[in-house]
Amino acid sequence: MPRIVSVATAVPAHELAQEASMAMARHFFQDAFPDINRLLTVFSHSQIRKRHFCMPADWFFEEHGFAEKNRLYVEHAEALGAEAAVRCLERGGSSPSDIDCLLFVSSTGLSTPSIDARLLNRLGMRPDIARIPLWGLGCAGGAMGLARASEYVRAYPEKRALLVCVELCGLTFIRNDRSKSNLIATCLFGDGAAAALIEGDAVPRGHRAQTHLSIARSESRTWPDTLDVMGWELTDDGLKVIFSRDIPQLISASLRENIDRFLAKADAPLSEVSRFLFHPGGAKVLAAYQKALELSEGATRFSADILREYGNMSSPTVLFVLEKSLEHPWRAGEKGLLAALGPGFSSELLLLEAR
Repeated sequence: MPRIVSVATAVPAHELAQEASMAMARHFFQDAFPDINRLLTVFSHSQIRKRHFCMPADWFFEEHGFAEKNRLYVEHAEALGAEAAVRCLERGGSSPSDIDCLLFVSSTGLSTPSIDARLLNRLGMRPDIARIPLWGLGCAGGAMGLARASEYVRAYPEKRALLVCVELCGLTFIRNDRSKSNLIATCLFGDGAAAALIEGDAVPRGHRAQTHLSIARSESRTWPDTLDVMGWELTDDGLKVIFSRDIPQLISASLRENIDRFLAKADAPLSEVSRFLFHPGGAKVLAAYQKALELSEGATRFSADILREYGNMSSPTVLFVLEKSLEHPWRAGEKGLLAALGPGFSSELLLLEAR
């Protein structure tokens, strides 16, 4: 089985408390909504304490065009992605020249050459490395990147893959978008990066500890006729958020059946899963997971911890949750379910097992 060698994360320097975010939202949205006080309760109910952004708070009070935002995206995505990648490689005892495949996941900016090409040069990776840039996967991107990386090293068990996810959600903020979707995004989304090193089972393990985390199975699912649930609308001002209020209902209606079917294929019933690593799209999303799977709040504590300290950073967030879980050693044979939802409307499920 493909194994996860190491995971590392990085966040930009500018920290914004949720109380300050709420004050900013009042400034931007109070003229559009007479019931602004009622709407702003989403901040106090969000279970988010703070978030991080690549730009300082006063940047959001000025107008910025798409070209400027995208230039900032390329600059900061490369730097933050490199920081997470270097940290991940150091933890895994590998060097950039050891990597055979570099996967880069993002949805909050555009770059050609893609950011992975920039990382290749910045980190000094081999020129013959395989590059797989993945764009447009949104919040599901981290989980999908893990799945695609595991498939690569399953096909080439003697090779190593490095997954890097970077999202700079703050750069997508559009001042003149007075929609409720933008208000919710202002409450939820932050910036961050994460990296994971995955290797095939023919790679020598050297001196590393005997117990390791394997990716036993993965599965993608896209529900038909759900294109309007979440995503971006490309406008002159940048990427305008599409965010449906129906997401928790969709989870409640479809997720349990989806997960039960997935676990049945792996001959691993839900009762055997002890770790639940869910992308924390928001407090309501975590509550919907708990209700659908009949879980206690404690079962999703790692996801709740990441939501509280970083908000929803889109694709890298589930890797933050995975890193958090690895701080608490897994027992040999212990199983975990990693899950994320994204545009499409789609899900990615991975069954993890400590071996």
